[in-house]
Amino acid sequence: MKLKDAHHLIINNVTRFIELTDLEKRRFLSFLKVVTVKKKDFLLQEGDVAKYEYFITKGCVKAYTIDMGGTPHISMFGIEDYWTTDMASFIAKEPSQTFIEAIEDTELLAMSRANYELLFQEIPQFERFYRILYQRSLMNYIRRTNQNISLTAEERYLRFKEQYPLIINRIKQKDLAAYIGVTPEFMSMIKAKIKKRSAT
Repeated sequence: MKLKDAHHLIINNVTRFIELTDLEKRRFLSFLKVVTVKKKDFLLQEGDVAKYEYFITKGCVKAYTIDMGGTPHISMFGIEDYWTTDMASFIAKEPSQTFIEAIEDTELLAMSRANYELLFQEIPQFERFYRILYQRSLMNYIRRTNQNISLTAEERYLRFKEQYPLIINRIKQKDLAAYIGVTPEFMSMIKAKIKKRSAT
């Protein structure tokens, strides 16, 4: 993606929630740097401190943890117009328990921790923007936690398919299974069951 188009995308994202002057837009953009990663490369690995918050301009990533048995548990997929990082690690400067891995060749705009703090000092309305961003992230986390408790695996799959139609065709079945919380084999059974039901 051309830098001009990437800047246009992130400015549109931000100005959904706050108003900026042209000077403030230019200053905000000056705090960002372009990052490109190849498929299967990592933006963050367990044990590292998250040094950047990322805005995806092209591509797709997944965030996950690995349990003691070596099983991955995916918490998030991100595509164009999404923000991603391990926020707890980024804010608290503590080692992360999360991996963030590109599942496509991906282009991002990155905000460092130092520039994040400068941004609040120079353009205070960004405190409102990030408050909204974090509130929405927290609401999504609570919603997903509740769904994991109250919905069956099939219902979780159907809900994901409904909520994220732009993502579902870009991810592997094993990754979808790790997000839903089932084995890839059980995911195949769910999809076959739904397909059979739709055909009758």
